[in-house]
Amino acid sequence: MIFPSDFEEKLGFNLIRKLLADHCLSSLGRSRIERIAFSADPDEVEKWLSETAEMKQIVQFEEHFPAQDYYDMVPDLMHVRIPGSYLEPDRLSELRLSLITIRNLYRFYDKKRERYPFLWKIAQGAEEAEPSVANRTSSDDAEEKDIPAGPESPEARIGQLLKELDRIINEKSEVRDTASEELHRIRREKEAKQATVEREVIRCFKMAHNSGWTPDDAEVTIRNGRLVIPLISAHKRKIPGFVHDASATGHTIYIEPSEIFETNNEIRELEYAERREIVRILIELAAFIRPSVEALLHDYQFLGTTDFIRAKAKLAAAVDGWKPMLTRKQSKTTKSKALPAVEPEAPEGPRGGFIWRSAIHPLLLLNHQKQNKPVVPLDIEMNSDRRILIISGPNAGGKSVCLKTVGLLQYMLQCGLLPPVKEDSEFALFENLFIDIGDEQSIDNDLSTYTSKLFHLKYFLEHITENSLFLIDELGAGTDPSLGGAIAEATLEALNARKAYGVVTTHYSNLKLLASREQGIVNGAMLFDLKRLKPLYRLKTGKPGSSFALEIAQEIGFPKEVLKRARRKTGRSQLDFDRELQNLEVEKEEVARKEQELAVADQFLAELVKKYEQLTANLESKKKEILEKARSEAQELLDRSNQIVEKTIREIREAQAEKSRTKKVREELNKVKTELTGNPAEEKKETARLVAEKLIEGRQVSPPVKRVVSPYQSYLNDLQNKAEHFSLTLDLRGKRVEEALPLLQRFFDDAILLSFHQVRVLHGKGNGVLRQVTRDYLRSVKEVKSARDASLETGGAGITEVEL
Repeated sequence: MIFPSDFEEKLGFNLIRKLLADHCLSSLGRSRIERIAFSADPDEVEKWLSETAEMKQIVQFEEHFPAQDYYDMVPDLMHVRIPGSYLEPDRLSELRLSLITIRNLYRFYDKKRERYPFLWKIAQGAEEAEPSVANRTSSDDAEEKDIPAGPESPEARIGQLLKELDRIINEKSEVRDTASEELHRIRREKEAKQATVEREVIRCFKMAHNSGWTPDDAEVTIRNGRLVIPLISAHKRKIPGFVHDASATGHTIYIEPSEIFETNNEIRELEYAERREIVRILIELAAFIRPSVEALLHDYQFLGTTDFIRAKAKLAAAVDGWKPMLTRKQSKTTKSKALPAVEPEAPEGPRGGFIWRSAIHPLLLLNHQKQNKPVVPLDIEMNSDRRILIISGPNAGGKSVCLKTVGLLQYMLQCGLLPPVKEDSEFALFENLFIDIGDEQSIDNDLSTYTSKLFHLKYFLEHITENSLFLIDELGAGTDPSLGGAIAEATLEALNARKAYGVVTTHYSNLKLLASREQGIVNGAMLFDLKRLKPLYRLKTGKPGSSFALEIAQEIGFPKEVLKRARRKTGRSQLDFDRELQNLEVEKEEVARKEQELAVADQFLAELVKKYEQLTANLESKKKEILEKARSEAQELLDRSNQIVEKTIREIREAQAEKSRTKKVREELNKVKTELTGNPAEEKKETARLVAEKLIEGRQVSPPVKRVVSPYQSYLNDLQNKAEHFSLTLDLRGKRVEEALPLLQRFFDDAILLSFHQVRVLHGKGNGVLRQVTRDYLRSVKEVKSARDASLETGGAGITEVEL
């Protein structure tokens, strides 16, 4: 049940229908849009949403999807059913083009059946429709007895029809000369006679022109479908013939020479014969088409369905609509149907409730996009413990927009449209939707605003069940606040007792206090910036909001003396309470944001310190190993060098300082020195060089200690350099796919190495290819915790925010 009758106009769904119609390619799709209807059947809604979600993928990423020549041929096919009827060549040309589109659609869905199963199923349903012969008469059979039965395959059937259409109709929507031998003969004969007429007319005209009987700027022309010669009226008897016309002044007449009169009559007879032959050919063509009419009607129904779903997908792409998860409240009064997206045994979750992430009013979004203004998204959650939301706050602060957003998105979803919310949102299905929005006063029915609202509330109380969603704007307004507030409070208590779901806006304090007493009712506030005296258009659930009437009045320049008097009458404590309550909510949000930033920074610092400590420990361990190894190798070199020196000294002594012998010994010692200093390892070469020099100089060699350069120091330097130059945003705009993939890999390798937890990829919107490439790559990276579009004010679908 939908209430009231102008439900769609009040929520703006009539404008959604218009947007959908603008996206349609044919009257076939537009007629389907007029028949859009609300449904509470979960299987039906799931099917609609899945079809639209698949088509959204197609319109965004498929380049070869057929999207032209969606002609509505249903009236023409219904006409062809009548024996002896036919279609004109221009309609046959449109039939040919649209059949090519239908055949290409069948081919596309068959090729992509695994990627788009719901759309492929629609194509299968159209293909399986058999031509009906139940209503054919005996005269039909007699007329069509020589026409072969249509093949079962739609592609073969359409191919046969296209072949016949191509044989008869050319690209200019004309019947071909070769459509029949008789038509070919008639046209050749007509062309020959027309050529004769042209020659004779030109001869007569030249003669008349040379004789000065024609106006100076005159040319051969046509009157009543015949070639004529313009003559000056004074010379009209110079050329015998039939006068067809005269100029407005009477100065010029248009004459058909008698020499071509009979030939023109013969041409006219040939034109009649040509038309009769064309009609005969078209009647035969209609008879050829007639056995396939029933199947073709199914084909065009399929074409219209495709156009309709495509329009829904185009709108979803324009407003960033997504297919959410569905939940359904279990009721004793209704047949329960489980959805694949929700397990029946799930212990928690919004059974009959919903969780909306970043919900946006689509009409507001499109309007603000034209003005380059951001839209503040709405986050709202309702379940069995929070079924009724009472929204309070300042005027023009977004209460009514919030209310209409809930109603419109819920209605869109249950009409099979993708709502503009995040993918992880969850929607419930309601059997009844009730709204009370706007002024319903009527002079004709002697109804005031408040009386009309009372009638609505009475209807709500009589019909609302636990499977209902109600939306009431300014509950209780329009009469004495104390009495109106009391009736509003009692009404909410009654609706709450029926376990219904609802959203209500109000300024009444007694309704704000109701949430503290009634289980199932929760407050919500539209936040207001007291420093700038501007609404923030953000909904905060859990606390009531203030109307800030005095602050807004002050902002618009209301008389100060009047405001001062109003404050005294209101009471300072109430004003301070509202102000402090609002300030507290705004400050809480700011504190929460800062805490989150500090937590991220603290975690990053802790991990960095931990890694540093591990690296330092590893460095000390390796340092000891390297030093010990260096000492051991140096000791070996020292021992070997000492042996050589001792041997050298001994040989010098034995040779008694013989110069030649001493020289030879020194050469051998230098050779050893060269061997030692030629060691490929830098540390060994340096040590050997120092030892050899000291030995030759006769100095005592002490165990050498050389500074060790650890490879970990180089690693730390590289890590520090990366951290200093790393940007948290990767810009892929303008890149090709083959360029983007290496950049993505390098960017996320560095982000993971440096332990960054939140990064962004700027790929732009465009045709969505870079966005898809980015999402596909992120699914292959195990360190990626989540990936989502940025908020609208920070880039929307043009930026992917990644949590590692």
